[in-house]
Amino acid sequence: MTVVTKKQTLEINRKTLSSAGLRMTNQRTLILNIISRGHGHLDADEVYRQAREKQPRLSLSTVYRTLRRLKELGLVEELHFDEAHHHYEVKSSVEHHHLACLGCGKVVEFKCLLSQKMKENIGHEKGFEVTGAQVWMTGYCSKCRQKKR
Repeated sequence: MTVVTKKQTLEINRKTLSSAGLRMTNQRTLILNIISRGHGHLDADEVYRQAREKQPRLSLSTVYRTLRRLKELGLVEELHFDEAHHHYEVKSSVEHHHLACLGCGKVVEFKCLLSQKMKENIGHEKGFEVTGAQVWMTGYCSKCRQKKR
């Protein structure tokens, strides 16, 4: 497994933006940093709240525009765990899946070796070249299950 350093990630992001004719601005850097260290899946409002702590003059529309652009460039992924919110995470080179709590909204990432096998088998069976898979499971985390008792 290849480990990419923070410096290498910054350079990859800079090159990706540059190839699209964009600069690596302080705002873009800040938003990417917030998402990458988010340890969860942040929605635009949470990204905005955290960004305002560092750059008080940053507008919510700038956050939305930046997130949309970063998504278009493949630097972040937009996830839809419910109809009301879009959540963001840094695009990962390692395929992973998500568990979403219906009670508190907590999202947990997990890896599943079976999904690779499924992609191969189903792709072969149906004549497809499967390039990705998303598994999203819902339920209740241990805290929410205890509250229900």
